[in-house]
Amino acid sequence: MTATRPILFLLLAAGVCTFASAQPLKLRPGLWELQTTMKSSSGQMEAALAQMQQQLASMPPEQRKQMEQMMGGMNLPSSDGSHTMNICMTQKDVDLDHVDMREGCTQKTTRIDARTLKVSFQCSARADEPASSGEGTITIASPTAYSGKQQVKTTVDGKAEQMNMTQTGKWLASDCGKVKSWSEK
Repeated sequence: MTATRPILFLLLAAGVCTFASAQPLKLRPGLWELQTTMKSSSGQMEAALAQMQQQLASMPPEQRKQMEQMMGGMNLPSSDGSHTMNICMTQKDVDLDHVDMREGCTQKTTRIDARTLKVSFQCSARADEPASSGEGTITIASPTAYSGKQQVKTTVDGKAEQMNMTQTGKWLASDCGKVKSWSEK
């Protein structure tokens, strides 16, 4: 009887470890830095961004400041399609696994395993963006870091365009400061 106790203990411990590792890993609510890079299938987006960056760089400082104010202080992507911004994730966003939700978008999230999310989304057209849709995966490395890949379908100059997006998220602080979550906008 005593020889079976160590075996039972090992089986019980293995079961507890399996259960613990199967628990979904959740992100920490708060202020996040999101870095994205988009590559278009046609290269049109990258060319337009490069042209816009050149035009802004060639403006006199006062005119550039006025243009940036007119654009509402938008943090424009660089000519290579990379973009960094801060986002706020509330406890509700974290509980629903809503990562990088944007205003005017609906998102469906499905857990594949404890660390991997499958996302699909639809975004309505806005003044600064055409309608888009897409799908991809998000991998949660820890409560303070994630990465993802998504394929985005949209239209550019009336033509269908597909973009591949990679992203990384890094938790910065529990207080979002003046940055509002998508659900608060």
